[in-house]
Amino acid sequence: MGFELRDHTADVAVAATGHSLEAVFAAVADGLAAASCDEIPAETGDRFSLSVTAESREALLFDYLDELIYLRDTRAELPVDHRVDSIAGPASGDRSGADDRPAEWYLEASARGVPLDAVDAREVKAVTYSEMRLERVGEDEAGGWEAYVVFDV
Repeated sequence: MGFELRDHTADVAVAATGHSLEAVFAAVADGLAAASCDEIPAETGDRFSLSVTAESREALLFDYLDELIYLRDTRAELPVDHRVDSIAGPASGDRSGADDRPAEWYLEASARGVPLDAVDAREVKAVTYSEMRLERVGEDEAGGWEAYVVFDV
């Protein structure tokens, strides 16, 4: 499970796999970090938490990556070493809300923030919906997930 950077016209794309939805989200985020710099210092930066909500699973992936770019810009830190602790949504079986299901998709995650002056960072401007793909692979839960995301550089 992991990610692969792919050239994409004037942009960069990340193709990722994971055994779970949480794992594939974290792998795409790690791909975003890899697209932003060649080497990530191992011992620099503190972990921080974040949460994101969205109206669909695909929108949750988009909004999560968009939040990481926003946090990079406002904190002057490159988010790396991503962990997605939980994802819940209307189809996940988690119970809350008026009809016993969450009205939105929800993500809890953390990352380590590496100061931008500690890396030779390239600017990834934005995540795009262009060609975005998030799908389950295989016939059952054991199959895992695949994602493909294009970033504007």
